[in-house]
Amino acid sequence: MQRRDRAVSKPLTIVQFMEMFPDDDACVDYLFKTRFGDDHECPRCHEHGRWKKLAKLPAYTCKCGEHIHPMVGTPFYRSHTPLQKWFYAMYLFTTTRHGVPAKELQRQLAVNYKTAWRIGHEIRKYLGIVDGDDQLSGHVEADEAYIGGKMKRAKGGRKGKVLANKVIVVGMAERGGKVMTKIVPDATTESLEQTLVTNIEPGSRITTDEHKSYRYLAQAGFKHGTVLHGRDEYVRGDDHTNTIEGFWSLIQRAIRGTHVHVSRQHMAKYLSEFEFRWNLRKSPEAMFPLLLRRLATLP
Repeated sequence: MQRRDRAVSKPLTIVQFMEMFPDDDACVDYLFKTRFGDDHECPRCHEHGRWKKLAKLPAYTCKCGEHIHPMVGTPFYRSHTPLQKWFYAMYLFTTTRHGVPAKELQRQLAVNYKTAWRIGHEIRKYLGIVDGDDQLSGHVEADEAYIGGKMKRAKGGRKGKVLANKVIVVGMAERGGKVMTKIVPDATTESLEQTLVTNIEPGSRITTDEHKSYRYLAQAGFKHGTVLHGRDEYVRGDDHTNTIEGFWSLIQRAIRGTHVHVSRQHMAKYLSEFEFRWNLRKSPEAMFPLLLRRLATLP
């Protein structure tokens, strides 16, 4: 039997990255061409394609003296961190499975911890913008999870420590499609059901576990199927929540092994980061170019 080789898409290698962006000038040039194009019209003299890179500034000038600063309007503007380091940090975020903690950025970029922390959170913020929050449809698995938290000394006579400050998150996974998460204040019917109603198209099929807060989904206009986890039932025909539970497992392992602790204040940004990588898991080669292009074309 003849073996058929299947082409596998792979992300950019570090060698390819360094060939594309060997220095800050190459990064600025990429920003300029992506945001304005080679044939950009000068707003002063209305000539096309007469731009030249300034020697000592991250800017371009027309022959008439008009200047364009490609970094204005991006997270790189007014940053003292070299642009190549910003690009490399984005490369790291899109080629890892469990994310990049600030301490790792500090080591890789040779910057102080405060700078590394800021770079990481700016990138996470824009990962969420790139991924977007379009309504899900078709067959959607939904489940709630308690994520994060920090070990605190137990009170009331209990021994040892307990995990406190958990964040309640609703996850929705479209079969064969995207995943979406939303932080909710509690696990009541109002919070969980309203989140699903807002983010899933009416008439879609939803599979959940037996949590009572999902019991009115059929009345809300959805086709609702359940699996009874309390009775060790995990699959009933085509109904299961294995996809969204796999996503929760990935996040929990990453927080324990990579980030150690994620605060409630910044949880949404970390969730956006994991959504971005999950939703593009079948096209890893597209992650870095997509993020870079979106950052370069901010309004």
